[in-house]
Amino acid sequence: MEAAQLVILAGLVIGLIYGAVGLLSGFCLMSSMRGFLAEGDGRLVRSYALAIAVAIAASQLLAGSGTVDLGKSIYLQQTFSAPVLFLGGLLFGYGMVLSNGCGSRALVLLGRGNLRSFVVVIVLAIAAQMTLKGLIAPARIALVQASQTTVNANSLPSVLASLGLADPVARELAAAAVVVALILFAFAHPAFRRSPGQIAAGVVVGALVAAGWFATGYLGADDFNPVPVTSLTFIAPIADALQYAMLSTGLTLNFGIATVAGVFFGSLLTALATGRFHLEGYSSPRHMLRSTSGAALMGIGGVMAFGCSIGQGLTGLSTLALGSFVAVAGILLGTAAGLKGALRVQPFAVA
Repeated sequence: MEAAQLVILAGLVIGLIYGAVGLLSGFCLMSSMRGFLAEGDGRLVRSYALAIAVAIAASQLLAGSGTVDLGKSIYLQQTFSAPVLFLGGLLFGYGMVLSNGCGSRALVLLGRGNLRSFVVVIVLAIAAQMTLKGLIAPARIALVQASQTTVNANSLPSVLASLGLADPVARELAAAAVVVALILFAFAHPAFRRSPGQIAAGVVVGALVAAGWFATGYLGADDFNPVPVTSLTFIAPIADALQYAMLSTGLTLNFGIATVAGVFFGSLLTALATGRFHLEGYSSPRHMLRSTSGAALMGIGGVMAFGCSIGQGLTGLSTLALGSFVAVAGILLGTAAGLKGALRVQPFAVA
């Protein structure tokens, strides 16, 4: 089997596992933030923190051993626009609340029979493609060009290395500091410690991020036909998946498209096997308008931020890229604004 085929197969398997885990555990940043800020239930947000910790530890281990070159990913660029990353994160975070879930959560819920999520996925894909290559792309590119900067240190390890530490020591120290802090935050919560399902979900999702890096960065390492080094992310892949469904004869199947398909089918099979499948739709035209508006904001913001709550919140942070921390700060602030305060969105339904 060729490297590209191995990567596609790996993407499908990773997606199947993520879809099953996402359905069974409710893994979702928006739900985590809602439970933490509005409902006083901190278990889901601890599961998310544990997933970040596992993703960082495993990904940095792969990078430190030379198995995967994370420097080839989109997150560790020397030139980037912090304002655009932050603004994109804000738009994505607020849109996530309007739509009652992120892109990956929409795929999971679609597999469960949620027809609202079908609309969200389609609108998100169209808005993302418009921002990547369509009508909105010139404005995005102009914003980036007007605000981008070139930095010598583009990650936490490189910041420590600039202070005189050796590169391996800087990597280990930065990763250890963040991982320990996240694990302490997660397990300091008694209710989380009594939730084996949420602990398992955090560990598995974090490991899937590292598996994605291994698949594209190691299995896909072909000198003649290299595969882009990436891992779990859903904005551009959802847009690519929709385009592939319409124009497959002119496009190439890739890791992201396979992952999107895997998440849907993993959720669908799990929902059917556990009796959770049931059809549901919008409660009113106003509900649909709010949901589609959020999907559009997620598509636009996710492209501007180079990722979503998974693509930046887990995969980007696993590289310890400074730009990822900026994007995630925007996502968290946008989500918090939608859940609490003057701009709070009153939910129509709980996903």
